[in-house]
Formats: sequence, C-alpha cells, structure tokens
Amino acid sequence: MSIKISHQFDAGAIDVLRAEDPSAIELNIRKDSHADIVQWFYFRVQGAQATPLNLRFLNAGSSAYPDGWIDYQAVASYDRETWFRVPTSYDGKVMTIEHTPEFDSVYYAYFEPYSWERHLALLDSAQLSPLVTQVDLGSTVEGRDLNMLVIGDPDSEKKVWVIARQHPGETMAEWFVEGMVEALLDPANPFGRQCLNEAVFYVVPNMNPDGSVRGNLRTNAAGANLNREWMTPTMERSPEVFLVKQKMHEIGCDLFLDIHGDEGLPYVFVAGSESLETFSAAQAAEQQRFVDDFKVASPDFQDLHGYGVTPFTPETLTMGSPHITHAFGCLSLTLEMPFKDNANDPDPEAGWSGPRSVELGKSILQPVLRSLLA
Repeated sequence: MSIKISHQFDAGAIDVLRAEDPSAIELNIRKDSHADIVQWFYFRVQGAQATPLNLRFLNAGSSAYPDGWIDYQAVASYDRETWFRVPTSYDGKVMTIEHTPEFDSVYYAYFEPYSWERHLALLDSAQLSPLVTQVDLGSTVEGRDLNMLVIGDPDSEKKVWVIARQHPGETMAEWFVEGMVEALLDPANPFGRQCLNEAVFYVVPNMNPDGSVRGNLRTNAAGANLNREWMTPTMERSPEVFLVKQKMHEIGCDLFLDIHGDEGLPYVFVAGSESLETFSAAQAAEQQRFVDDFKVASPDFQDLHGYGVTPFTPETLTMGSPHITHAFGCLSLTLEMPFKDNANDPDPEAGWSGPRSVELGKSILQPVLRSLLA
C-alpha cells in the first residue's frame, strides 16, 4: 500500500507537496481558512506501518509563531484517544517529524484536538444535570450554534464567566473547560459545591466553532481574530464576540476567565489587566491573591514566567480580559497553557496534554472560590 496523507475531517489541515517517498515527505502548514495565519496542522497518514517517516514542514520558518517550533514535539495518535509526542526538530526554516508508525493509520497534530463531536457531547451531557441550562446565544458566521452553559442558580448575586477557544486551534482551552465543568457538577467535589453556593457560572466552551471545524489556529470564518474584536464587534465579522458581549452586559460579570494556549512559553500562567490606565491598587491585590491561591491549588501553575506588563495601547481594549475589567471593574484574567510541555514538571511521553488541561480545569475552582469569598 502506498503512502496516503489526508485531512478532510473535522479540524484537519495540511498541504501535501510530495509523498511518494516516505523518507522525504514534504508538506506545508496550511493557512487559516480566511487569514494568513500559518501554525495549526492535523492530518492522517495511511500505509506506513513499520515504515520510517520523514515529514518535512517546509514553511515552518514563515509561520505565525516560528519560535514556537523551538523545543517543540508534535503529537500523534493511532486511535484519536491517546496522544503521544514524536521526535520533532527545527533548523530555523524547516520542521521535521521522524517517526515509525506501529500501525497502518496514524494521525499527527499540532496539539491534541478537541473535536466538534466532543464539544456537542460536553454540552449535551452537562444539560442532563438539574444544575445546568443550555442556552443558544445565536449563530456563527457560517451558521453553527454558539452555545453557553448556565451552571447554578441564575438568581445568584455573583456572576462568573468562563470562555474558551477564541483562538480555535488552542484546543487545550476546551479540555480545560471540560475538567472545570466536570468538577462543578461533581457532588463529591467540595470546591464545586461551594462555588455554586456563591455564584452562577456562564460558560462558553467554544467561542469559535467555525474556526475549530475548519482547522484554523487563530481566526473565525470571516478572518477575524476574536480576541481583538471586543471593542467594536459586529454580527457580520465577529458575531461570536458580539453575542457573548451582549449577554454579559445583560447579565453582569463579577469574575471573567478567558482560556487560551501559548505557542512559545512552556508554562501555565495568567495575563491580567495591569496595562489599563485605571487599574487600581485594590484590583492589583485581588489579582495577586488569585494568582497566589492558584499556585497552591495546582503545582502546574506558576507566575515567574509570563508576558509581563505591557504598556497601554488602543489595542488593549480590543482584547477580552482587559476589556471586561474596563467594562465591569471585575477581576479578569487570560489563562495560558503551553502547546509544548510544562518545563517545571515535564512529561516526556505526552508533554502538556488534553488530560492535564482537564486536571488544571478542575483545580481552578479553588482560587475561584477564594475570590468569591473575599
């Protein structure tokens, strides 16, 4: 059987240049469907059992985040359930995967995918709980459903908002949400129980359904980077942000978490709203208390490595977290997880992974509860 490379499935993306010789396969990472963003890949190789593969990504050096390939290891799976890291190198221009599959069919991806089918299953299984209402906020550019989970009593005084996958290729974000929702609905989890005694949670597990299905890293079906649309979203270009922002102003917000992944930094960290000109000492103390509590809740979280404080620019208020702090005066954080591994506690087999993101999602409830009780 000759080598076959395919990507016509949920979130699949690659451009095949040549694949006649398994030792000299040449690929290009495909652009986001409506933007010049090159980073996400996900494809299937068939006919390569026990065959050494040399997969060269010729345009890696001109990708959106070329430094992300330094010390990066791609993920692979035979069953799309268990994912593992494979030997990957980068010479400054070309990224190369060298791997000998154990089975005839193998998948390679930038990070462990979170499928649209799993997304729907997360929504549907959650709504079976008497604590949950599933809400349709509206439709995306291409007509996909934009759904929200309301977890807890909507009459609660405090409102917690959690959104994920503004950047669709940052799939660790929805894995994180899956873990958080599981913990909230676990009757044996004391942090979940107490959080729901104190607040209602409004959770949007996937802010960018179109980009997710299309295999985009960063943009929706109109080419919009949703995390730069918060100042003036429109139904034509960024209905996903428009609809969520509209609902937030209708309901209110006391704590906001925007879940992401970072291409370069091999750490878990948060970015706050320090660059806002109105950021007060009291807000700084509240943010630091959350960070300190999160370090206790999860050894995977740290605050030595991150983005640091950047100067205020007009772009600042186009981003989710600072925009929400500005609009509501509340604690608002962007949580970043690595595409690579956690350098503080590396896992050579899996690196940072979906299951580890799930566990981090569960642990977030401890600092959230502390913040609600403060």
